[in-house]
Amino acid sequence: MTLKKSILLIIIILLIDQISKIYIKTNFILGESYAVFDWFKIYFIENDGMAWGTKFSDFASFISERTGKVALTLFRIVAIFGIGYWLYDAVKKQSATVLILAITFVFAGALGNIIDSTFYGVLFDDSYHQVATFLPEGGGYDNLLHGRVVDMLYFPIWKGYLPEWLPLYGGKYFTFFEPVFNVADMAISTGFIMLLVFNKKAFSKD
Repeated sequence: MTLKKSILLIIIILLIDQISKIYIKTNFILGESYAVFDWFKIYFIENDGMAWGTKFSDFASFISERTGKVALTLFRIVAIFGIGYWLYDAVKKQSATVLILAITFVFAGALGNIIDSTFYGVLFDDSYHQVATFLPEGGGYDNLLHGRVVDMLYFPIWKGYLPEWLPLYGGKYFTFFEPVFNVADMAISTGFIMLLVFNKKAFSKD
């Protein structure tokens, strides 16, 4: 797989990701949902941290949430350069197509979420009790590097109480699948799954 094809795929994923996020941000109020099917909903939430809403301050209580947010965004920016170099190096060495594809998906997804956390605080006003405006006259809802990642894909395939005999979670109300995510998250997950499933082919001795 050539670098040009990889870049084209990254652009396509980024366009789908950002168009969907901008549409949701400028048409939905935070917390609003739309049922496409019983098992699939468009549900607008914003993620201020890492995966599953985790924040740096959850691990280091001495770090304020705002400091942790900046640190997380800067870490993501540094990481994207590392992933980008890995992609370039894999193409240069003519590595397995599955490896290049996997890195491409991870890179595109990571970049998509970086755009949110870096710029969305400046580009939009907040979505609390209102539909956000793109480039509002009064300025955005926060500063550069303090944006929140837009999530909207929700698949509550099954809801109910778990059997009592299950350890730890028995008798508790459970939703599968609980997390709300976006196109960028899907791209990252796809890349990691490809690396796990096709590990031997991706990292062949040759």
